[in-house]
Amino acid sequence: MTDRDLPHTRNADFTGVLVLSDGSVFKGKGLGREGEAIGEVCYNTAMTGYQEILTDPSYAGQIITFTFPHIGNVGVNPEDMESDKAVARGLILREAISAPSSWRSKGSLADWADRQGLVGISGVDTRRLTRYIRLNGAPNGVVAYRRDGQFDLPALHEKARSWPGLEGMELARDVSTKAPYEWTETLWQLGKGYGRQDDPHVHVVAIDYGIKRNILRNLAAAGARVTVVPADMDYKAIMALKPDGVFLSNGPGDPAATGVYALPVISDLIKNDVPVFGICLGHQLLGLAMGGQTVKMHQGHRGANHPVKDMESGRVSITSMNHGFTVDRAGLEKDQVTVTQISLFDGSVCALRTTNGRIFSVQQHPEGSPGPQDSYPLFQDFVRRLATAA
Repeated sequence: MTDRDLPHTRNADFTGVLVLSDGSVFKGKGLGREGEAIGEVCYNTAMTGYQEILTDPSYAGQIITFTFPHIGNVGVNPEDMESDKAVARGLILREAISAPSSWRSKGSLADWADRQGLVGISGVDTRRLTRYIRLNGAPNGVVAYRRDGQFDLPALHEKARSWPGLEGMELARDVSTKAPYEWTETLWQLGKGYGRQDDPHVHVVAIDYGIKRNILRNLAAAGARVTVVPADMDYKAIMALKPDGVFLSNGPGDPAATGVYALPVISDLIKNDVPVFGICLGHQLLGLAMGGQTVKMHQGHRGANHPVKDMESGRVSITSMNHGFTVDRAGLEKDQVTVTQISLFDGSVCALRTTNGRIFSVQQHPEGSPGPQDSYPLFQDFVRRLATAA
């Protein structure tokens, strides 16, 4: 039920509300930091990895609806952070957060969300909300938490209605590193924690549009010395670092807006035949540099069970995805680039490769954090190619 006709509401039975741009209202119990957050309301179908999702910089500007009902049941810990802090603007849950039950837990999700400044709500009919998003597309919305249960619904509705939305919004600079740094940490192992790369074979410069730590760990584990640089570093400064190859990272916002400063750099990399590997936003930017366009998706792909088909081998991989924009193959320079993978959900472009094979990209997140590890070998393939060419 919605409360779009109620000018104000106060009820001890609920302390949180989600108000969408069309005036729809979802009630529940507030959690995390008291206050309100505005953003695009999306949903993620993954059954695990909520902490990785909330700290993924690609979720900047978004409020995440978790379709799996039991979120928070394994607590939180520092090892599962994909960035320094939570980047999503808010979270929406079906069930209240239970006491953590995991030997790895260092605290509760509710307390962590409060410390991280995340505004959330539980007790929401997330199935209904997910159906709404699938039917109408990802709406703008405001999630609000007040302990006294008093909300000005018309004011919240106006904030949701007037928020400009992610289309046309540039967010990569906000989440990117401000200065270059070296990365040596490798993948986590039971009983050992994270390792360290002390004997790299190649040097990879990773352009940080909102990079996840497990991507960096995979590059390092594959044998790379990794230098992470800001999203807006220019071509000459990147090449002065003498990379064997360049990595284009994931990130938030509209790729066309990020492309204003990113495309000249990527175009120079292509023109000079520098080996390049792109993921998610990096894939979309590469598509733009190759003559294609990017379009806003109706609801996006966000989950850990997305099937992707390789067009050459016919092999199907189950992948993790998180994106609200996609590359439109119309306009791609077909004599220079080939679509090598597609989504089996909707046929959208999931991978590109230049004719000489030195530049390639994937829409999915092969680092599997959270999600399957079917695409882990992509990192090893990239580093192996660089080592062979060196």
